[in-house]
Amino acid sequence: MAVIAASHTRIADMQQNYPPRAAVISWIFFDWATQPFFTLITTFVFAPYFATHLASDPANGQALWGFATAAAGLMIALMSPVLGAIADRSGRRKPWIAAFGTLLVIGSGLMWFGKPGDASVIPQLLLAYGIATIGVELATVFNNAMMPSLVPPDKIGRLSGTGWATGYVGGILSLILVLGFLAASPDTGRTLFGFMPLFCLDPVTHQGDRITGPLTGIWFIIFVLPMFLLTPDYPAKRRIGEALREGLTELRQTLAELPKQKSMAAFLLANMIYTDALVSLFTFGGIYAAGTFGWNTIQIGTFGILLAIAGTFGAWLGGKLDDKLGPKRVIAGSMLILLFAIVAILLVDMDSILFIKVAPPTPGGALFSGAAERAYLVLGCLIGAAGGPLQAASRTLLIRMAPKDLIAQYFGLFALTGKVTSFVGPLLIGAITAITASQKAGMAVLVVFFVAGLALLTRVREE
Repeated sequence: MAVIAASHTRIADMQQNYPPRAAVISWIFFDWATQPFFTLITTFVFAPYFATHLASDPANGQALWGFATAAAGLMIALMSPVLGAIADRSGRRKPWIAAFGTLLVIGSGLMWFGKPGDASVIPQLLLAYGIATIGVELATVFNNAMMPSLVPPDKIGRLSGTGWATGYVGGILSLILVLGFLAASPDTGRTLFGFMPLFCLDPVTHQGDRITGPLTGIWFIIFVLPMFLLTPDYPAKRRIGEALREGLTELRQTLAELPKQKSMAAFLLANMIYTDALVSLFTFGGIYAAGTFGWNTIQIGTFGILLAIAGTFGAWLGGKLDDKLGPKRVIAGSMLILLFAIVAILLVDMDSILFIKVAPPTPGGALFSGAAERAYLVLGCLIGAAGGPLQAASRTLLIRMAPKDLIAQYFGLFALTGKVTSFVGPLLIGAITAITASQKAGMAVLVVFFVAGLALLTRVREE
């Protein structure tokens, strides 16, 4: 019977008409369009700038950023499964992407007003960051739900990995644009490439750091357009009111049945834990580097470029391994690498590596002149190389396990589990950092998360 069912599935796949290559490439560019938000704002430029130039000190900045990330994660967790269920019944995906993409553009644009030393703007900035985070994450839910209609099942892993890799390339280029042409050192007035910043951006008031917000919004508008123009949407099925009633009914039934689907439940629980750890790791990586090594925007941004290059190759290779070995093995391997990297990072200080004393960086010396800084670079590249495959293979595994007619709903649940406790990691990091006044103590909580995620993954069956 299993052979007959598999045969029928293959026949159905061959009979399905998939869109042309241009439509698939246009869909892939959604990752390119959204990546600057994660690269420029949440990780390598604006978040470290917020912690070092707006908050009273880096530890307080890390705590505040963690609380804002937690609040946004809670909202995403509550909204995503409901919206996914509605989308399955209404059929359309693009209107939702457009609506939440608008929130991303608005929230990101408001980052421009975060002038250094002006503590009065901190609440508004954190609110804007939360709005943008909700926008980008919920838009991603509906973009992910389009995947099964684009390529056959045996190419889903490659599509997912290529999307993540393309996103990393977009992140690299956006960082190069900011560091090479927009953000200048307050000391020299020059960018990484030795130029005066474009548009006469003032290094003293960190306009080069603040411009990352509007740039993120403009970048999204430009590069998401091909998806709207060339990638076919699911056909409309029902009006929103009817879709809301049916979607909520279906969601209640799915949630009631989920405990009986032990493998799916184990995967969603594992995703909840390891995604929380990964998002926290990326969110606080730049802030941690700024506090530990005193890196400025150019140093953190250069670190981000190297990490993104590693992530590009990691995501591309992970997509190939996904189709060959299966997404579960890719997820497990990625988590082992991340676990090793975070433990090692906690044992790196300005003047020591794994408890071995090393010479600290020379003041005014070459970029990353200290041995500890170079060790942090290597470990960061490991995180970048493993983070992309982990996320890409996770959405591939969900597609393999979820019913096709409920794919948006399950991606909503996927986002729910990725966000329902996403406030826990940042909240714990923020709270522990605030209590101990130690960034290292705050980051140590991530070790427990990755170990728990690995343990739960052992209970998941791919089919």
